[in-house]
Formats: sequence, C-alpha cells, structure tokens
Amino acid sequence: MSALLPIRVVLFYLLLAFTAFAWCLISLVFAPFLSFRKRYRFVVQTWCRSAIWLAKTVVGLRYEVSGQENIPQKPCVILSKHQSTWETFFLSAYFEPLSQVLKRELLYVPFFGWAIMLLKPIAIDRENPKAALRQVAKQGQERLDQGAWVLIFPEGTRVPVGQTGKFSRSGASLAVNAKLPVLPIAHNAGVYWPKSGWGKKPGTIKVVIGPPMHAESEGPRAVAELNQRAEDWVNAQVRQLESTADM
Repeated sequence: MSALLPIRVVLFYLLLAFTAFAWCLISLVFAPFLSFRKRYRFVVQTWCRSAIWLAKTVVGLRYEVSGQENIPQKPCVILSKHQSTWETFFLSAYFEPLSQVLKRELLYVPFFGWAIMLLKPIAIDRENPKAALRQVAKQGQERLDQGAWVLIFPEGTRVPVGQTGKFSRSGASLAVNAKLPVLPIAHNAGVYWPKSGWGKKPGTIKVVIGPPMHAESEGPRAVAELNQRAEDWVNAQVRQLESTADM
C-alpha cells in the first residue's frame, strides 16, 4: 500500500479534477433552473460526496463522526477547525443547504468559481477586514433567514497540525445578533491531508460535533465570551484527536 500511495494520490487528484470540471459544466446548465435547496443538493452535495468517496476509495481516507445528536434542528452558525481541504468537502456535504464564508478570489476561477456563485456564498475581501465583517454580518443574517447553515472557519485559513490560529469574532457576532447558537466542530483531518503539498496518508479522520453554544447575554462582551468558549472547546478537542491519531 505504501509503495503505491504516491500513484494513488496522483490518481485521486486526476479524478477529482475531472469530476470537478465535468460537474461544474453540468451544474452551469441545469442549476440556474432549480430552487436554492435543490441547487445546493445537485451542485454541492453530489460532488462533495463524490470527492469524499474518492478520497476513501483511492487514498484510504476514512472518517468517523461523533456528536450528531448535538446538531440543532434549526440551522445556525458553524465554527469549524480548518486544517485541510477535506473538511470543506465533508461539511459542505453533511449540512444542507450551507453558505460558506470564503475568499472572493475563488469566484474568479473558471467554471469552478462560476458554479460557486450559484450557491450564495459569502465571498469576502480579506484585504479589507472591516468591510468583510460587515458583509458577514449582513449576508450571514440573510442566509440564516433563508434557512441555510453558515459555515465559518474562524481561524481564517488552514492551520497546520499542532498549531492554532486566533478565532475571528465574526461567527460569534453573527450568532449573537441572530439569537442563534454556534455549533463548534473539531477534527484531525490535517494529520492525513496536510495543509501543504500533495501528500496524503491513509487513516481514519475523526470529526467531533460539539454541543450548541448560546451567548449568555448580549453585546460585544457576550460575543467575546462566546467566541472564546468555542475556541477553547475546539482547540481542546483537536489536541485530544491529534494525540490519539495514527501519526
């Protein structure tokens, strides 16, 4: 298995690129005529599930999820650890419909970016943090009102295994203003799908969905407290998952 792994990784990326290109073309033709929920299922869930399946079948990246009982019936703000690309695929397939906060540059990618635009993402300009915060607040509230989950990676970028990034308060602020909880999610995907390079490692990615966290009051202090509580929980869970992973 180890000798063939580089070949399997190359095969995985070739198949992933082919399916992405083909599905984006199909989506651009049919998705505009579908409702937002059906469009999400058709465009995102179908392809993201195929990406997760390819990772499992070709590379040997399995996964286990715990804490499903913590998922509230009403969509809220998801705050997830960000270590790799895998969790982007997984969470987009697991929760639907979902609107993700992402960097605006992704919308400029031919075909892929055009398909993303159909899915009501919150595409921010990272070079203008203040405007980005206002955009997350405004469009995030709109997405929640439309019955969509809002996925935020509060560290802002992928963080290598063993390291942590400071949580942005944008997700907690959105939740407090919407009077909704945040749903913290921890995982150890970076152990098997690192941030840098093309390398992959077979194994079982563990995902932990935490209990919904509600603000204890209102205002900036409530936002800071909720954000810190979510950050502490996610970091503690990630440390535990990384310590027990097959390194």
